[in-house]
Amino acid sequence: MTNPMSQSGRPGQGLPTPPSGWPIGSYPTYAEAQRAVDYLSDQEFSVQDVTIVGVDLMQVERVIGRLTWAKVIGGGIISGAWLGVFLGLVLGIITNTNYLSALLVGVLGGIVFGLISATIPYAATKGQRDFASTMQLVAGRYDVLCEPKTAEKARDLLARLAI
Repeated sequence: MTNPMSQSGRPGQGLPTPPSGWPIGSYPTYAEAQRAVDYLSDQEFSVQDVTIVGVDLMQVERVIGRLTWAKVIGGGIISGAWLGVFLGLVLGIITNTNYLSALLVGVLGGIVFGLISATIPYAATKGQRDFASTMQLVAGRYDVLCEPKTAEKARDLLARLAI
């Protein structure tokens, strides 16, 4: 994973640039590429010269299940109730009144908000998208690149790693 707050000192930091370096390994999964870089780090290799590049990117939408009005309304009630619990507790603290009544007002208001925010978008689809899904960006393979000055050493180290 990356840390957007860190300053790596690489040229063009923050601007989209193609990756550079020589390939030192290619792996079918991100976990294996990450393991290779972790191995280099464990061998006290200067990993700031290394880049993991996802190649053959695909957007994958995995269908979770069918949506019905009952599921949409139920999901709106549940998510709204949770929001209402939070808002009710905050309201009870701010107003310094009966926590139970503040909690009840918050939950009821949250349920109304949850119903509205769930049913209007679903109704707007007019039956064109009656399923729930998740989206992922995945790669066909993950190449590990290294700056030319240290690539040969990195390749030799990775040759000892059995993945």
